[in-house]
Amino acid sequence: YIFQSSRLGFRTWDLSDLDKLARMNADAEVMRYFPATQSREQSREFILKMQQHHAVHGFCYFAVVELESDEFVGFIGACHQDFEAPFTPCVDIGWRFLTPFWGKGYAQEGAKAVLDFLSMFHLDSIYAVAPELNLPSIKVMERIGMTRIGTFHHPALINTQLSSCVYFLKSMK
Repeated sequence: YIFQSSRLGFRTWDLSDLDKLARMNADAEVMRYFPATQSREQSREFILKMQQHHAVHGFCYFAVVELESDEFVGFIGACHQDFEAPFTPCVDIGWRFLTPFWGKGYAQEGAKAVLDFLSMFHLDSIYAVAPELNLPSIKVMERIGMTRIGTFHHPALINTQLSSCVYFLKSMK
């Protein structure tokens, strides 16, 4: 692993992760705060994008494994974003998990570990974004010490009930 928290291991992606990632991204419950589920090809493209992002920047949305069971649980990490918003371009922290791993505190634990890991990159700040309806992610943002800055309409979510998003900031200085 590149780094660990007490219960999670963080690593780069491999195409052998495709089946698990595609299953997660095809789950309507997992993707309920996104405009649609994602295809196997979109999942493959995500893996390739994360491999490239890691190669260039040294971090990405990492593949995450539960240490005790050695099972893939989803992803947590950070990625450069440049969609149109008041705070972009920026580095965004985010997470997504298979449903059997919900409610275990992994998002909070993993996000804190990612923030600790990112401290070596001397970034000024990290942002997090979620639709206003996504209360579970908003609670994680609050619990990891991020500050709510405001709301905006996410350009990828226009004309959906998810378009109104909140954004949070974590100063890394």
